Order: sequence, then C-alpha cells, then structure tokens
Amino acid sequence: MEDKQLAFKAEEYSLPIFIILLLIVLFSGNAALSVFLGILFSLIVNPKETFFSIKIGTLPLQIGIIFLGTTINLPYAWSIGSDYFFWIAVFVISTFFLGIFLGKVFGVHHRMTFMLSAGAAICGGTAIAAVAPIIKAKPQEILISITIIFLLNALAILVFPIIGSSLNMSNYQFGVWSALAIHDTSSVMAAALLYSDESAQVAATLKLGRTFWIIPLLLISSWFFKNETKKIKFPRFIIFFLIAILSNTLLDFGDNFLLILKNISQCLLLIGLFCIGTQSNISSLRLLSIRPVILAIGLWLVVIPLSYIIVLL
Repeated sequence: MEDKQLAFKAEEYSLPIFIILLLIVLFSGNAALSVFLGILFSLIVNPKETFFSIKIGTLPLQIGIIFLGTTINLPYAWSIGSDYFFWIAVFVISTFFLGIFLGKVFGVHHRMTFMLSAGAAICGGTAIAAVAPIIKAKPQEILISITIIFLLNALAILVFPIIGSSLNMSNYQFGVWSALAIHDTSSVMAAALLYSDESAQVAATLKLGRTFWIIPLLLISSWFFKNETKKIKFPRFIIFFLIAILSNTLLDFGDNFLLILKNISQCLLLIGLFCIGTQSNISSLRLLSIRPVILAIGLWLVVIPLSYIIVLL
C-alpha cells in the first residue's frame, strides 16, 4: 500500500522532478549524467507512455545532431567519410553475419538473432525497431533485444572514455572508435561528448554514415522473409544533417555564430540523452534470458577490438 502511495506521489510531481533533473543535466554539461539522471527519473516516477519526454522519442537528440552538422564543413566530413567508407562496409557486413553465426552456435531463436545482429552492426534500437515488423518479431522478443542493447550502451557510455584515455587515443581516433563499436547513436554521442567536442563531430559523421546501411538491411530482410507490405523507414534526420553540413560549407559561418550553434547543439544533445534515459523500462529486465545476453556480449567483445584495429589502420 505504501509503495502505491509513493508511486502516486512521484507521478503527481513528475513535471517538477523532470525540470529539476533536467536543470542539473544542463548545468553539469555531462552526457553520461544526462542518460543516468533520465534513468533515475524513470525509476522514481515510472512515467506513463503519455508523458511528453516519452512521446517525443529521440527528436531532441536528432535536432541536436542536425545543429552539430552546422559546425562541420563538407571537406572535413568528406575526408572522414572517404577514409572509412570501405571499412564501415566491411565492419557492418562482417558484424551482421558473425552475429547470425554466433546465434546458431548459442542456440538463440533466429528472429532474436537477426535483431541483435542488426542492432550491433548498424544502429542499435533503431535497426531493431525497423526490422522487427519485417521479420514478424513478437513484442517480447523486441523488448528483450532492445533491453540488451540498452544495457550494453549504458555500459559503453561509462567505460569507453576511460578505455580511450588509457590507450592515449586522439580525439579523432576516439570519435571513429565510438562510432563503430557502440550500437545506438545516442550512446555514441554521449561517449564522444564525454571525450571531446572534436570526437563528437567525427563520431556523428561516421555513425550516420553507418546508419545508411539500414536501407540495404531492410531491403534484404524484406526479400529474405518474403515481406512486401512493410515500408522502409529511413531516419530522415540524416538528410537534414547533410543539409546542415552543406549550409555551413556554402555560407561559411563565422566563429562567433559557430560557437552559438555549437552551444545550441550541446544543449539539445544533453536534453535528448536525458529524454532517452526517461524512456528506459527497468521492469523489462525480468524478461531477459541468458542465451541472447551471451550472444550480444560475445558479439560485442569481437566488435570492440575489431573496430579498434580499424582505427589503427
């Protein structure tokens, strides 16, 4: 009875609690803290699906990435993309098929294997949500897959900057490594922002290049599972990110204006990461089973050193 009363009171004060935690996030400027305070909000309040931070999804993060694009010019983006275009292709394809192979070895159901492999190879929860209706995944399978990816991403935000510092990685190298080795765009940006602003620019450019692979993934999935009724859902904010890069290149923004855009981008990224944290569903941990977890961890333990080798090439 007392637990229900506490939950009711927390829900009643959900907006003030949200505002207080968000102000702490913006004042700290710390990406990892943004995510974990969002998770704390979810634990305290257990917000309903109608709560605005859940309804808006990843929109603030996407807008923040678009603003980040205005601080990058086309020659810089092209130099990064052209250097790693081939290696991103190798990485995505090899990671996906390695996941399929490991899924068979560990005896994981083929739908779960497909989603976890797609998430590890391309863009985490986005890829899982995109392929799920095509492969006719069950709601519980989707929830388990996304929960596993979420847990690994949360760990990456904390651990990757520490590993990067211990390995004396440059800002550029860390941006490349985080863009390849971490699943979700939100966690890539959180880890990269913790390292440096330059790392965030590099990571955003390469990660969105990696996300483009969602198109062939969905086409192949539709063909393999003989599903012609589902429309391909491509993350449209990537197009706006490219337009933002072009606008900086063509208009040649001055240093003062770039500083303003950079600050706006950082605030939006922090807000976006906080909102994503509020969308966590801790109760879904009860649904986890050992084999999919072993598959995801085993695949990640291969991906992390593989992506680091690519950075060194």
